[in-house]
Amino acid sequence: MAFYEDYKALTKDVDSLDFSGSSVPCKLLITGNTAFPVLVTPRKDVLIAASCYGKGKMVVVAHENYLNMKEFMVFLNNSVAWLKPNPKAEIGVDSSLTLLAETLPRSGCQVQTSSGLTEGLGVFCTSGYDEDQAQKIISFVREGGGLLIGAQAWHWSYSNKQNVLHNFPGNKITSVSGVYFTNHYGEKGTFSMTENIPCTPLYTDFDFSEDLKHLLNGVSQLDISGHSLPSDLLIYGALAFPITVADNKECFLGAAHYGKGRVVVASHDSYMYKPELKTFILNTISWLDTGKRNKIGIHNDLENLAKMLEKEGILCTISSFSPELSVYCCPWYTEAEECSIHQFVAEGGGLFIGGQSWNWASKNSGLNVVADFPGNKILNKFGISILDWSTPQGNYKAVNPDEATNQYRFPKALSQLQNELKSEHELKPPFSTWMFKLRRDITYFMRLPASPIISTIQDQFIKMMQTCELPKLNGENCVNSCSKEALILSLAHETCSVNQECNKKNIMEKEPAVTIEIDATNPGYDAWRSTGLYLAPKKTAVLVFPASAVWQGLQVQVGCHSDDLGSKDKFYRAPIVVRKISVHSEKISVSCFWGGLIYIIVKEKSNLGTIPVQVYGAEPAPIYIKGKTSIVSWLQSIRDLPPPWAELITENIILTVPSDRIRSLNDPEELLGFWDKMMVAITELAAKPAKFPRPERIVADVQISAGWMHAGYPVMVHLASVKYLTNLKCMQKEGLWGPIHELGHNQQQKVWEFPPHTTEATCNLWSVFVHETVVGVSRDKANSALEPESRAACIAAYLKTGPKLENWNVWTALETYLQLQEGFGWKPFKQLFKVYQSMSGISNENKFKMNLWAEKFSEAVQINLVPFFEAWGWPIEEATRSKLSVLPVWEKDPMKSYLSAMKT
Repeated sequence: MAFYEDYKALTKDVDSLDFSGSSVPCKLLITGNTAFPVLVTPRKDVLIAASCYGKGKMVVVAHENYLNMKEFMVFLNNSVAWLKPNPKAEIGVDSSLTLLAETLPRSGCQVQTSSGLTEGLGVFCTSGYDEDQAQKIISFVREGGGLLIGAQAWHWSYSNKQNVLHNFPGNKITSVSGVYFTNHYGEKGTFSMTENIPCTPLYTDFDFSEDLKHLLNGVSQLDISGHSLPSDLLIYGALAFPITVADNKECFLGAAHYGKGRVVVASHDSYMYKPELKTFILNTISWLDTGKRNKIGIHNDLENLAKMLEKEGILCTISSFSPELSVYCCPWYTEAEECSIHQFVAEGGGLFIGGQSWNWASKNSGLNVVADFPGNKILNKFGISILDWSTPQGNYKAVNPDEATNQYRFPKALSQLQNELKSEHELKPPFSTWMFKLRRDITYFMRLPASPIISTIQDQFIKMMQTCELPKLNGENCVNSCSKEALILSLAHETCSVNQECNKKNIMEKEPAVTIEIDATNPGYDAWRSTGLYLAPKKTAVLVFPASAVWQGLQVQVGCHSDDLGSKDKFYRAPIVVRKISVHSEKISVSCFWGGLIYIIVKEKSNLGTIPVQVYGAEPAPIYIKGKTSIVSWLQSIRDLPPPWAELITENIILTVPSDRIRSLNDPEELLGFWDKMMVAITELAAKPAKFPRPERIVADVQISAGWMHAGYPVMVHLASVKYLTNLKCMQKEGLWGPIHELGHNQQQKVWEFPPHTTEATCNLWSVFVHETVVGVSRDKANSALEPESRAACIAAYLKTGPKLENWNVWTALETYLQLQEGFGWKPFKQLFKVYQSMSGISNENKFKMNLWAEKFSEAVQINLVPFFEAWGWPIEEATRSKLSVLPVWEKDPMKSYLSAMKT
């Protein structure tokens, strides 16, 4: 909003500006996050830009002659007024700008004409060809002065075969604020001013081959193998570039020019001193130092880097940040020095910074990594963000600098995206090979903090996607994940960006309000609290929270289908259909392209009590809560409500299914009563309290991320399984092995699990227990694999090969536990699961855990089970054997008959 007001002040009473005369402007490049275009031509050339730096401001014009032309005087008066630090500030005007010096006093300005910057000025108006006072002018602006400057660099470039962005005199001043003069001709003509800030063009045509040649000199491989897991980098700045990429275009080393300085980012701080990367590290220090050969500052957490440089004869010191350094090397967590580092780099310093964000993100799930991660608060200004997505370790071939223009770079890919979507042809290399990375990068880019440049590019993306026709999927049709249709499907979600501003006041005035009570006390893991409301696709809802709930880890979530399908070969729905917003203010607006049920996520260990939340813009969904919802209301209205998703809620479980599957459900109370019994049975076998810390959830979806069903929160199932969740007769007749199997997964504990052997085995103990004690279906009827003949064949096949523990898994492993259960009942299992909850210091090594289980189960039943477990190939140790030898052996050991049969 502040930038909008600035733009209005600069363009007041200016309808158009005439650039059609003899002067030929140059294009301006805008990169800074406080810079914005004031005039952009139809050809997308920026001819006027404004920006802030430190406490001051700049207005930059694409030719100095425009500062002295009658047609521009209204605009220039506006500019000087905007640049003034105070109404009485004195204006310094270069002696060559006679018309400007004559005009400004008519608007009440006190003008001083001189050939350079003098003391006491509030605004300085000059051309950009003299660099003698560059640092003095920068300091003037930084401390609150205003600068009006005009120049063009195309003529200078003819006689100076140097890099214009870094060496043109004007750029040694304006670049600190993120505005550059370029050597490209700007469009001529008379151009109208727009009502709002014009869109910033996407810059894609920069050549970083010389930078890469320096950074990768003598480097053929970049070895990031080992224990350190790097993050992926989002490289989005116009002057930022990837140094090298992994197999799927993930970037783990990036660099950028920023102002007069340079930055190199490693996506793990250990790569800043990794011996295998020494040549690259030395090149980095050299590139950042730009020939100054001054002292290198090293943060005290990077002592290994200091040792490496000292061995190479490079002068460095362990120190905190100082502006007197030529290069500063630090980890990402130097957030306290954020402003000082930005100024340091802008005015010519070199920054070598490293860190990963996936670990931070795992501990701060309610925050936006690109905006809230401390390292990104430093890096975002440079056009680079560290993502919470990891990059695979490995030994990667270094990029050939001469071929770097062909590699993936986000601005280039985003620019090309529009042409690809308009084309009638299918995607082709290299664009087709960029899709996975581009989809992910756009997702993160749309979450970047707002700035004039970022916001206009986000808006352009949204407008572009709104012109695309979505593929029509109905649960049977699908699209190939590498197709154009899949790309459109994937990106459509981002058109309801988390950065979009909506008219909260308008929604609150026009939409009815619903007040809901949310249980914000949560002793368990993060929990979704159902609101009973649905948000229609592309619509916006406003939620109003009490002040006490702000910044307490709460999130608003739209949609329950949280599986990310991005890695699937085919899409039956969009890969991501859920939107989350953290509650960082009392009024939260949220929208989701696909719509969905609305939830409030309450983080673990929250203790906020019951909080009221007002919701505007949503509608009631078919929700039944056991013991609370009236059956009459359910039958007469609730089950027929139009939203497409319904929820059936009881104490320990919540079922989310398509609404058309519950339209004929006449007795949800009986159904949920049956679920209550099953869930209590699950807690009984697990030896846990009868009420879960948070209810389990089962959600039906047209496509899920893994398997026919998968465990987790929520448990995910395909639509074909809905009848085993909501049809009581079907459940009682056929059983529901799969859902209980997944709920069993959620009860497994690593202290008594032996992965990968028992991962798909012990969860089935709950399937057997629930079916036999609640559903009334015996194990052999609940799953055909447990028919007597199948079990006997399974045992014989396993023993025939050894037995070998490598073959002990799934049904074979389950058989071991079933034999124990059939011999001793369920009681020892419940006892052991209870005992394990109070045990600590258990090694995660399978051999240790298997001996511990053998010991504890034997003690629970007072039988020496060593021969039994050894018959199954368990690695029983002599200490366990000796300890249990005092107990009687298991006379009814079922493995005896199998072993005897093998001997005969």
